[in-house]
Amino acid sequence: MFRFLLVRAASAIPVLFVLSVVTFAIIQAPPGDYSDYIRSQLINQGGASFEAADAQAQAYRKAHGLDKPLPVQYVNWVTGILTRGDFGHSLYYNKPVADVVGERLPRTLALALVCHILASVIGIGFGILAATRQYSWIDSLLSTVSFLGMTVPRFLMALIIVYVLVFHFNVSDINSFHSARYGGAPWSWGKFVDLLKHVWPVIAIATFGGLAYNMRVMRGNLLDTLNAQYVETARAKGLSEGAVVMRHAVPNALHPLIMYQGVVLPYMLTGEIETAIIFALPTVGPAIVGSMWVGDVYVTATFMLVLSATLILGNIIADMMLAALDPRVRMGGGA
Repeated sequence: MFRFLLVRAASAIPVLFVLSVVTFAIIQAPPGDYSDYIRSQLINQGGASFEAADAQAQAYRKAHGLDKPLPVQYVNWVTGILTRGDFGHSLYYNKPVADVVGERLPRTLALALVCHILASVIGIGFGILAATRQYSWIDSLLSTVSFLGMTVPRFLMALIIVYVLVFHFNVSDINSFHSARYGGAPWSWGKFVDLLKHVWPVIAIATFGGLAYNMRVMRGNLLDTLNAQYVETARAKGLSEGAVVMRHAVPNALHPLIMYQGVVLPYMLTGEIETAIIFALPTVGPAIVGSMWVGDVYVTATFMLVLSATLILGNIIADMMLAALDPRVRMGGGA
């Protein structure tokens, strides 16, 4: 297993390099940069003439290296990461990119992990329940829940919840993780409860969509597995139906869901973009969209690099989980 991890980690380096080049090129492909945003702000809000605003914008481009060729900008960015751990300076936030990422990534990861765990546990449980009671009213009800979770847009659910909270319950502070009185307070039970009051809509929406996918996949795989010959053999040996399902059928039906974990990490980080924008929460999603909007290239590139790294890490974790679940995978991989 250790050798497997070393090989996968070594193979991830060129993949990250290629992804960083492609990402940086795509971000820079549209015309304009942050200096154009500065020019428009000076004209629209500062009342400056076009000539004066353009002169300041060009001076800003030269001072921050935005006038250099694209390959030079990329080399400077990557060199800073490898030699100094410097991901560049955010032009919009006027602080190091590492600080911007450090502020938003941990809270986003914590929120996404909670949603993913709830979606996986509830979705797999619903899938087992629906498959073992095929064509019953329970199966029909859970299938309806799954259909709604996969078809109703998240932003629509978020808008409905915002409307209800604001216009029916007079909730005003929905755009933060805490109320004003808990903003700088140390962690306590009251602050934790206040956090749940603010993030429960995001958790509910993300969990609802995630459990729908997990349930549909689990139900379909488990129905196929329950008809397999080795399951019939287990029944013929006199095992109870519960033992047959949980010990023989469920572990084999979990394979596709475990492989799905290879792509779920970046999905967890970006899947909250719509909901977080509606609720104006300071997470990764709005930061990516906002940085792309104003041309803050180093923030966008760093976030995309983080997503690429989580994709690679997720695939490694999925392979390890699959090897731990199925001995055939371990023997086939030589681990």
